[in-house]
Amino acid sequence: MSTFTKEQEQLVLSSWNAMKTDAASISLKFFLRIFEIAPSAKEMFSFLRGSDVPLEKNPQLKAHAFTVFNTTCETAVQLHEVGAVKLRDTTIKRLAPKHAMAGVKDAHFEVVKYALLDTIKEAVPDIWSEEMKNAWSEAYDQVTVAIKEEMKLLPS
Repeated sequence: MSTFTKEQEQLVLSSWNAMKTDAASISLKFFLRIFEIAPSAKEMFSFLRGSDVPLEKNPQLKAHAFTVFNTTCETAVQLHEVGAVKLRDTTIKRLAPKHAMAGVKDAHFEVVKYALLDTIKEAVPDIWSEEMKNAWSEAYDQVTVAIKEEMKLLPS
């Protein structure tokens, strides 16, 4: 796994700090972008199946989107300092089976990565750069590897 540099951490931190005040709105845009790219992804969420509530008004989606976005960002900003993805053991142990039960595959992680980068670029256009994109990409990849590693430990 690549090393996450202090410079990358600073880029992630500066963009996260710029997004924090509007994190709820940005996180919903993030998930709406996922569903725009991969409409079938909605079926992976039990609280969306059969729901008549528009996605942008769905309270469960809003809460889920905020948790995912916030966890990803908070994990990313500490990668250099800690040297690895450090989610609480309970968090990673909870995420892995949920992802496995939902049938999450590598292609799904790639859609989420694309949506994340696209959302952040839109959220912080004044400071977005190729270096920031690379920093977020590396951070996301490291979070993904941690989840996938835990998924491999699950019984088949």
